Amino acid sequence: MLLCYRHKFLFIHIAKTGGTSVRAALAPYRRRDPWRALLWACSRMSALSGHRLGIKFPRHAPAIAAREMLPREFYNGLFKFAFVRNPWDLQVSSWHHLRRERPQLVAGCADFADFLRHKLDPQRPWQYHLDTSITPQADYVTDQHGQLIVDFIGRYERLDQDFAHVCQRIGIHPPPLPHRRQARERSDYRRYYTDETARWVAEHFAADIARFGYAFDDPAALVGAERPA
Repeated sequence: MLLCYRHKFLFIHIAKTGGTSVRAALAPYRRRDPWRALLWACSRMSALSGHRLGIKFPRHAPAIAAREMLPREFYNGLFKFAFVRNPWDLQVSSWHHLRRERPQLVAGCADFADFLRHKLDPQRPWQYHLDTSITPQADYVTDQHGQLIVDFIGRYERLDQDFAHVCQRIGIHPPPLPHRRQARERSDYRRYYTDETARWVAEHFAADIARFGYAFDDPAALVGAERPA
C-alpha cells in the first residue's frame, strides 16, 4: 500500500500485478510529500518494534484496512486504485517467483501442478504471509459486503496504458515504469496447465474471474467485467 498526502492517492498493491514497478515510479512523488519526515519516522519505529505498534500499513494491505484506519472523509477524498491480473497467469508468476526467491517453500513440489495441488488444497492451508497470491484479488478492493471501495482498477495486461490514466487522475506527468522482477525463464502461462489444474484455479479464484471478467484463453478478457470509473 502506498499513501501520498500531497497528491491524495492510495495505491493498493496486490502481489504479482506489476505493483513493484508502480511503487518505484511513484516513490519520488511520495518523497516530496510534506509529511515525509513523519512518515519515515513512523516506518522506522514500526520496523524497530518488529511491526508491533500498528502504525504502518503492510505492503499488501487491502483497501478495507485503510478505510477502517483513516478518517472516512479523508479516505473518501483519496484517489484509490489497484491493478489486477489474470488469475491463471498470476499463479504461474507466483510459482516462478517462489522458485527464484524462496525456493525452500516449494522444495517439496515436483512441478507446477504439484505446487497448485498443495497450495489450493483446503485441507492444508497455504501460508498467506509467505505467498499472498492465494488470496482472491477481489478481497483487496472490496468491503466486507463485497462492494467496491476503490476508484479505479487497472490491468496488468495493459499496465502502461492504465498507469497513464492513474497519473492523469492524480495530476502528474506519467513517469516511466521500470521493469522490476521480470521472470525471464517462463513461457505463455497456458502451457503450464492441464484441464484439471486450470479448473482448480477457476474454482479457487471464481470471485476474481466473475468480477474482473478474465478467461483462461484470453488474458485480458473483459466480458461481463465490473469496471470502476
